[in-house]
Amino acid sequence: MNFEYKQVILARKDLRLSKGKLAAQVAHASVTCAFLAQKNKKDWFDAWVGEGQKKVVVQVEDKSEMISFYMQAKSHSLPACLITDAGLTEIKPGTMTTAGIGPAPVHLIDAITGCLKLL
Repeated sequence: MNFEYKQVILARKDLRLSKGKLAAQVAHASVTCAFLAQKNKKDWFDAWVGEGQKKVVVQVEDKSEMISFYMQAKSHSLPACLITDAGLTEIKPGTMTTAGIGPAPVHLIDAITGCLKLL
């Protein structure tokens, strides 16, 4: 299948989160960005849902790199969010763990995140 829309979640390698914690943070980013897109880019959201909600999780080195990609996405008017942890389990309160970009057209997301490795 040829997807025209996708969502990308950026996860910080430096935090070394457990698999369960990482999964929860990725889910927070995915849901938060989906709601942003539904509100602000409804046509993109609807097309993404209709295609099956393609998601890709990629790795970034640290907070600085994650914020840089987030800012690039925002500057191109893509739905984007930063997820900050409550600090109830593995990490300190207020730690930025993941960022979400999209759903948006694949070519727009890939122009920003296409250089990142899959997690």
